[in-house]
Amino acid sequence: MKTLYTDLDIRFTLDGISVRALNIVFERFTQTLPAHSHGSGCYEIHYIPFGYGKLNANNQYYDISPNTLYVTGPHVVHAQAPILDDPMQEYCVYLKIRDTSRPRKPSPVMDAFLSTPFWLGPDTQGVHGLMIQLFSELEHRYTGYQNQVELLLPQLLICMVRNYEQCQLSQTVFAHNMSDSKSVIIDQYFLYEYHSLSLEALADRLKISPRQTQRLLKEYYGKTFQQKKAEARMSAAAILLSDRERSIAFIAEALGYSSAEHFSSAFRKYYKTSPGKYRKRNFS
Repeated sequence: MKTLYTDLDIRFTLDGISVRALNIVFERFTQTLPAHSHGSGCYEIHYIPFGYGKLNANNQYYDISPNTLYVTGPHVVHAQAPILDDPMQEYCVYLKIRDTSRPRKPSPVMDAFLSTPFWLGPDTQGVHGLMIQLFSELEHRYTGYQNQVELLLPQLLICMVRNYEQCQLSQTVFAHNMSDSKSVIIDQYFLYEYHSLSLEALADRLKISPRQTQRLLKEYYGKTFQQKKAEARMSAAAILLSDRERSIAFIAEALGYSSAEHFSSAFRKYYKTSPGKYRKRNFS
């Protein structure tokens, strides 16, 4: 039993480092694989879902059992032998990583992977599921399978490193764009707090002045605060009116109006009709 994808040249980049997947194999071992090693920049990721065997890596013997994960990197001499009563089955991904000696930014994932030419242990990161999906994509070749494969392979490297490090917390954070975050703050404010909207409160949330907030609203939406406020409240009002169990007075209070009359006046100004007529026309 053997599924073999050879002579591949699947390329992806992780943290600015170019990686190529050249062979991807699933096989049931029926004979011993003699000692061999790989050249500079070459790594094999091995995952054993079923069966048993022995691994000799750098003259040290290891027992292989289901859910064993190991990597053999450059110049690591290794040999594999199955236990004949229940021979191991193995997923193997062969990677070639280009010269990384040139100056580059630090990479928590790639630095850890490249500095670990040999590792063996139980998988705790769901590598089996990744391998199944990888082989499914290569077998069926549905639309976008190349993109899926190029996304799955970096996930495999991340899972390897998390296994090495036992899921230690990352010291890096996402880049923060203050301009974009302000637009998110504004969107969330009008979306969830329409019942108590205040220019001063929004300005305080954005940590800028009310005048700057008004300018920002004009820049982002082409609208004033009062226009955005009316838009948010009236949009919510139209949805609330669809529930005929809710009275006009209840809706007015839910939207932050001081009275049903005040709400009805604002609604009529926005929709050119009364709340009652709007409900009758659209939700009768």
